[in-house]
Amino acid sequence: MSHGAVRRVAAEAFGFSRIVNIRSFLRAVRPVLINERKLCDGLKDSGKSFDLTLLQFLVCPLSKKPLRYDETTNELINEEHGIAYPIIDGIPNMIPQDARLIKKTEGTEEPSQP
Repeated sequence: MSHGAVRRVAAEAFGFSRIVNIRSFLRAVRPVLINERKLCDGLKDSGKSFDLTLLQFLVCPLSKKPLRYDETTNELINEEHGIAYPIIDGIPNMIPQDARLIKKTEGTEEPSQP
């Protein structure tokens, strides 16, 4: 936006009959502008926590069994299949392709020696 347009907008918004000096306008408006970092605690508020009340409704999309919440890894765990679903910004990602395997499959046994 050009300086002339800003002057005209400021003059209309504040009901001035004369053209406003852009520097004085910005000095008057700048204290009103709020930086979003001042509204939060920074990193503490950036990661939303998972709402534990959702566990009673969420089930594994593959086995339809209940899930367990692991607070250390911030994942929903299916113990039966060894799958961990990530939680991103407080929202569980229940897409099986995005899940992580957390244990070996039982079908890969070592052959016994005679």
